[in-house]
Amino acid sequence: MIRFLFRFLATVVLAIAVVMSVLDATRTIAAGDWVLTPLGASWMSASPDTLERTQATLEALHPALWDPVALSVLRLPGFVVFALLALVLYAIGRRPTRRLDPFAHST
Repeated sequence: MIRFLFRFLATVVLAIAVVMSVLDATRTIAAGDWVLTPLGASWMSASPDTLERTQATLEALHPALWDPVALSVLRLPGFVVFALLALVLYAIGRRPTRRLDPFAHST
């Protein structure tokens, strides 16, 4: 059940990454130059209140969590962040391969 949840979340996050990459591709074609929208700009346009609350929470926990850590992630293109998150979620939820012991005694 838990593996299914992680694989489902990986699929949803991957869909978000695809949508963000299509938006960047459309903007790139329209502008005639590379356009990679940072995650922070996308988050700010979608929900500025949650971005401000997240900043306040991270700064309350430890100021170093916001300035070097979170800001460096928010400067990355959004589709890259979501694609990496989808990869991590899928890796967590994947079914482990069965290892057959070549020296196992079958009875």
